[in-house]
Amino acid sequence: QVQLVESGGGLVQPGGSLRLSCAVSGSIFRIYTMGWYRQAPGKERELVATSGGTTTYADFVKGRFTISTDNANNTVYLQMNSLKPEDTAVYYCNANIRVTYWSSNKIYWGQGTQVTVSS
Repeated sequence: QVQLVESGGGLVQPGGSLRLSCAVSGSIFRIYTMGWYRQAPGKERELVATSGGTTTYADFVKGRFTISTDNANNTVYLQMNSLKPEDTAVYYCNANIRVTYWSSNKIYWGQGTQVTVSS
């Protein structure tokens, strides 16, 4: 069974940094893309960054956040610098995965990790 396991959230002061990790567990054939989304209270889930072929960032994190992947370990990271209170949200990783050669691609989500930026 494929699972995405996140870690690295927490409480940080404005201007601080955090690094989120998301590891894919289970037997898979191939990962096509991995990415990070976030959802603040009362708001819809929004894209933060994606990686896989091309790397994309939401405008509100450009220059502050960096997405990277460890393909050998099926892990994606999100390095978050210069954090602002408005970055407070639950951060979710997702991955576009084909479990077997014969199966169709499917989107999987992590359980979410809370990031709180506050003094």
